[in-house]
Amino acid sequence: MDTYLSTEAAAAYLGIKERKLYELVANGAVPCSKVTGKWLFPRAALDRWVEAGLAHPDGFTPLAPPSIIGGSHDPLLEWAVRRSACGLALLSEGSTAGLDRLDRNEVAMAAIHIHGQSPGEEPDDDANIAAVKAHARLKDAVIIVFARREQGLLTSPGNPLKLAKLGDIAMTRARLGVRQGGAGAQLLLDRLATSSSLTLDAFNRIGEPFATGQDLAFAIRAGEIDCGVATRATAVSNGLGFVPLASERFDLVMRRRTYFETAAQKLLALMRGPEFRRHAELLTGYDVADAGSVRFNS
Repeated sequence: MDTYLSTEAAAAYLGIKERKLYELVANGAVPCSKVTGKWLFPRAALDRWVEAGLAHPDGFTPLAPPSIIGGSHDPLLEWAVRRSACGLALLSEGSTAGLDRLDRNEVAMAAIHIHGQSPGEEPDDDANIAAVKAHARLKDAVIIVFARREQGLLTSPGNPLKLAKLGDIAMTRARLGVRQGGAGAQLLLDRLATSSSLTLDAFNRIGEPFATGQDLAFAIRAGEIDCGVATRATAVSNGLGFVPLASERFDLVMRRRTYFETAAQKLLALMRGPEFRRHAELLTGYDVADAGSVRFNS
């Protein structure tokens, strides 16, 4: 039995027409991956996708999701997962993608930092909660504080272009690296651009979107771009310049049943301890005073 299905095979497996499957792919509604120009559909992920949409009668217990944290990448979270020996893997695709996967029961947790489009310099502190509430199948979601962290412009060492605000990027035609749609850093860039009466067309955007802030940092180090939005910790760990733009909430979202499982409890125990606070200080740019506390219980 094939682990990965072609478009034709996946449509037959689901009992739908290929045209309908392509519509689902275009809307990001079905799990799939594009390899050498062709769409592949993991059979197990399709099964979980179908199961996530089941009408659940009283007493029904859904299958446990894979031991994966989806959503946004973060250096402190990456360290905490390893250090806690929780057994969880990381799938860094951006905040919105992670939350969608949690909705479909494809990950155990989602790491998110969502930003709305309201004007103003500071992100909306309730944007993460609002995003979770918008998912009808996350009625049993719990939001756990991971950290408050600094986001800003990563630049070449010493900030040779003297960038101090978004307007400077447009004025100097600095080569800007962007993130994929739905990534928290991209949502922040969109928000700050709107508050500065700028559009993305005003910027000299270079190349394809970067999957993570670390990928963006590598591109700056390689001289491929001049700047992009990521965390202070990412800038410091890569020896890059940093221009602070905002302080944001970075939270973990999970279902209530996941909260009480061993993997989650191992990670949360580390987050509440002194070693976690020390490592956050070393990485810089984090406030972890409330790490591990319940921020929202739907």
